[in-house]
Amino acid sequence: MTPQEVPNPFQEAVSISNRSDKVMVSGISTLKKSIKKLTGKALCATGLFTYLAKSWVPVVAFHRVNNRGKNDGLTCDVKTFKEFCRVFSQEFDVVSIGTLTERLKRREGIKNLLAITFDDGYVDNYEEAAPILQQFGLPATFFVSTGFIDTDLIAFWDEAAGVREKWMTWAQVSALHRTGFEIGAHTRTHVDLGKAMPDVAWSEIVGSRLDLEVQLGIKATSFAYPFGRQNHLLEGNLELVRQAGFECCCSCYGGINHGNTNVYNLHRIPIGSWFHSPLEFVCELLREPFR
Repeated sequence: MTPQEVPNPFQEAVSISNRSDKVMVSGISTLKKSIKKLTGKALCATGLFTYLAKSWVPVVAFHRVNNRGKNDGLTCDVKTFKEFCRVFSQEFDVVSIGTLTERLKRREGIKNLLAITFDDGYVDNYEEAAPILQQFGLPATFFVSTGFIDTDLIAFWDEAAGVREKWMTWAQVSALHRTGFEIGAHTRTHVDLGKAMPDVAWSEIVGSRLDLEVQLGIKATSFAYPFGRQNHLLEGNLELVRQAGFECCCSCYGGINHGNTNVYNLHRIPIGSWFHSPLEFVCELLREPFR
């Protein structure tokens, strides 16, 4: 996803007409965030969250984890990410996307499950995020755009934002895999599968799986399509995901998953600058079944 494309997963857009309104709305927004944080803290402290969240599974999507971001929607600072991991470890049974997919296919219990994912393949996933995940003993799935790995390419959304972020090397992706993290595919060049013709889509989809097989010696089974909104994956291209041998497909426009969720339509909640605290996330999460 790009800063322009990343949606607030809970769709709280406000239209503001003038500066005074902006100041007022900003104050209200800050108050709402504080209330949500306190509510989330109370839910966790009393065990009520664990009780209420027993019948559905959130999947969260991160992109970058570093202290260089400027609220661009793709970056979570290191301190906040660590706090997310702490809350995840306390409130959920964290699993990989592959494990979640198997549980859903077998209609096994999903009580208190959560999956952590990363998109694109930024180097800070290896340098910053992975050590924190290991510290808390949390599994995660890294969806990489294989054509970016080990290159100096600048993604168009980063170039437009004046951001220059590095990609992982294949050695680093391999190290993540050897450490026990799951590696999934995210096409080769982050193509929009809502527009790509079948021949291009097939090259991008199956090509990313083959790249992972050649570079890492694995048969990737998990796929996340780029940009992640509902209009970014044609039905015909979703069929190509199945034909390429992937066992699941992840979106990234919000929503939670239930026991009967189609594994080729796994919902993910993007984590960005709209969450100042994981406790806000916990509070908002309980509203999702009623949307």
